[in-house]
Amino acid sequence: MIVAMDEDGFIGKGNGLPWNMPSDMSRFKSLTIGDGFNSVVMGRRTWDSLPDSFRPLPERVNIVMSRDTSWSEEGAETALYIGRAIELAFAEGSDELWVIGGAEIYSMFLDRVEEIHITTVQTNDSGEISFPSWDKALWEETVMEVPDSPGDDFPSSYSIWKRI
Repeated sequence: MIVAMDEDGFIGKGNGLPWNMPSDMSRFKSLTIGDGFNSVVMGRRTWDSLPDSFRPLPERVNIVMSRDTSWSEEGAETALYIGRAIELAFAEGSDELWVIGGAEIYSMFLDRVEEIHITTVQTNDSGEISFPSWDKALWEETVMEVPDSPGDDFPSSYSIWKRI
């Protein structure tokens, strides 16, 4: 799972991100493409929020979860439930399946992921949509860095949380 959130846990505003963080977008791309062949799973609203020039996200299998059985888009595999999303990634030979949002999709997968990669944007009350609540006592923070990112709207920190 990979997410950017502010200090209050907000992840989105309107139909997009509440800030411009080029360093985080670069990390997101690098991690989700990885060394091999990876998949990303997202909700339909997250898919819709991607700029046309980035939809589908290149070099990754794009799996979109939607309750609308008639929904389809060029470059996207559709999954109606979690097991189908995992099955699609497995069938495509993916090394990793990255959960990339939104809030409802994060909530659905939270008890199934081994790691959560979190960029914490150093600002407050910047959105309308929050990351679901989670028990940090069940996780261990394993990597923490504070990138030097002069092009970003705000300073940030990056950490990886591994399930204990």
